[in-house]
Amino acid sequence: MNTATSQQAVVELDGKDLPAHCPNPLMPTWSSHPRVFLNLDSSGSAKCPYCGTQYRLKPGAVVTGH
Repeated sequence: MNTATSQQAVVELDGKDLPAHCPNPLMPTWSSHPRVFLNLDSSGSAKCPYCGTQYRLKPGAVVTGH
């Protein structure tokens, strides 16, 4: 999992990072909110309803079913 900072945080996910959830392991404990699992849409992105962190799949990420 890699993060990039801009106006709004963006977290790029690889297939091994799924299922996507927030807060993610890189976030500090003091700023945590309840864990929520994110459903990535057809474009491969989702936004956390609590903190607004944007999650998206890395280009070329391989997603496998379970």
